[in-house]
Amino acid sequence: MNNFDDLFENNSQEQPENQEFDKEAWVAKKKQEREDIYEMSDNIALEAANNPDKFRQYLDVQSRFDRYSAVNALLVTAQKPDAQRLGDLPYWKSQKIYIKKSELKNGIAILEPGNEYQREDGSVGVSYNVKRVYDVSQAERRVVQPAANHDDRALIRALMSGAPVAIRAVETMPDYAPATLGAVYDPENKQIFVRKGMDAADIFKSLSMELAHAELDRSGGDYNRNEAALPAYCASYMLCKRHGFDVSDYNFSDAPDSLSDMEPQEVRGELSKIRNVNAEITGRMASALEKTQAPKSREAR
Repeated sequence: MNNFDDLFENNSQEQPENQEFDKEAWVAKKKQEREDIYEMSDNIALEAANNPDKFRQYLDVQSRFDRYSAVNALLVTAQKPDAQRLGDLPYWKSQKIYIKKSELKNGIAILEPGNEYQREDGSVGVSYNVKRVYDVSQAERRVVQPAANHDDRALIRALMSGAPVAIRAVETMPDYAPATLGAVYDPENKQIFVRKGMDAADIFKSLSMELAHAELDRSGGDYNRNEAALPAYCASYMLCKRHGFDVSDYNFSDAPDSLSDMEPQEVRGELSKIRNVNAEITGRMASALEKTQAPKSREAR
């Protein structure tokens, strides 16, 4: 019979000694994590500002995660642009859904607000911590999120619900309105004119863009239609994308031109402007649609 006693002779030397928690090493690790994430955010912001396809990809992500900040939507774009439903481990556990063990190391890094601190100039800042979230595609079992289907009439009603300006349907558009527009925002009288006779898709596209202009006007500063054109166009695209309207005619080939010479922080600022307009309108629509009883199936388009 073999003797295995020798396996225990040096066992005490092979066992690691108990080590005290190294706070400095932990702080250094967390600091490096944040620096890596900030660098990722800078890189993807510059890429979106110089690549029309990446710009559109960012808008697609932001349209699905309208509550995420522009920074976090950029980070998702950089790591998992096809993500559909995100949550941290406690969230998924609360849903009785578990992330695959093989995917635990593949968490999507985003930033969440931490503690407030006082800067040297006396102002108050907020520190940010790295948080890992996981997409539903990383779950152990296939999870189907039931889609909320609303007909076009309900969607247009929801789009108009709580609008910050009056909306009027007219036979003839104002003389100053470009012939290609199906709707136009009048900043002087705080109202939107909508051409009668359009189909649902054209109404939604035209009206969503002009509502975005109205939101940009009331957000403060001197409103200028030309300067507001890109944010309004992007917000309209995101709203159409979110609610299933055809977006194939939206063209972003020249969209990043105005951003290409900006620093990453400036790019994020412009993307935040787009995000905020979209979130404002999306929030109003969500509230209105929640009140809709027994939603009908979407009309074929």
